[in-house]
Amino acid sequence: WNRAKWLRRDSSAGLFGLVINDLRNPFFTEFAVSVQMALFQRGYATVIANCDEDAAIQERTIRSMLEHDVSAIIISPCYGDVGASFDAIENAGLPALQVLRRVDADQGRLPFFTHDYAEGSRLSIRHLLDQGLENIAFVGGVEDRDITKARMRGYVAAMAEAGLAPQAFHGRPTRRFGRETAAHILEAHPKIEAAICFNDLVALGLQAGLAKYGRVPGGDFFLVGFDDIEEARLAYPPLTTVRCDVSRFGQTSAEMLLTQIESGTPPPREQKLGVELIVRESSVRI
Repeated sequence: WNRAKWLRRDSSAGLFGLVINDLRNPFFTEFAVSVQMALFQRGYATVIANCDEDAAIQERTIRSMLEHDVSAIIISPCYGDVGASFDAIENAGLPALQVLRRVDADQGRLPFFTHDYAEGSRLSIRHLLDQGLENIAFVGGVEDRDITKARMRGYVAAMAEAGLAPQAFHGRPTRRFGRETAAHILEAHPKIEAAICFNDLVALGLQAGLAKYGRVPGGDFFLVGFDDIEEARLAYPPLTTVRCDVSRFGQTSAEMLLTQIESGTPPPREQKLGVELIVRESSVRI
């Protein structure tokens, strides 16, 4: 960090940049709102940008924010070639925080804040194993991406501890993928009796696909999501999920950079926020 450079900037500008990979996902929308409200309470306005999972858009957005003298940037980055984006932030000497995804090849450049994803999937598998289930799949997440590996890590470890073989169905973390995968599982892998999903969107899509074939989560299939978006609570049956307290996460993200601006103390190089399993009807025997 070029601390002298950012201390010379006019931190009284009262403007933060918040760069989000995909605001269509309600989890990221809630995160953005939480950050915005936390900063508003401290007198800062927030410029929020959706990059639509496009690294080129992300780079142009960041350069525009820097031209408008934002005081700091929080970024949930896109996948792809992000080197230019991170170079621009680093060269500006700006307080910045990478959240939720770690995508830069040089992983030490920006402080990183995320959730304990491995613990979330471990809790999910132990919950399903406690009910006597053994044929449990992991559904969703693009293969070989760090966040997919992180969310699978606890699943793979817990299955191995139980002497069971993991089985993954990778794909984009969307409702459509979940719905399409339901048909594939039921037709090609009929012994699978439960699934934990990369996120709630995949789980809700999988739940809809199961319903098409007359299968009921909590009756003859057991389902766990990840994130605890509002729709998980409102679905029928309500979706068991790993709660990543997104409101607290957003507030803490804002506080980390406010502390750096006000006292010069940067965030930890890496920090994880704990998670908890919220058990609802989709994963318990009706």
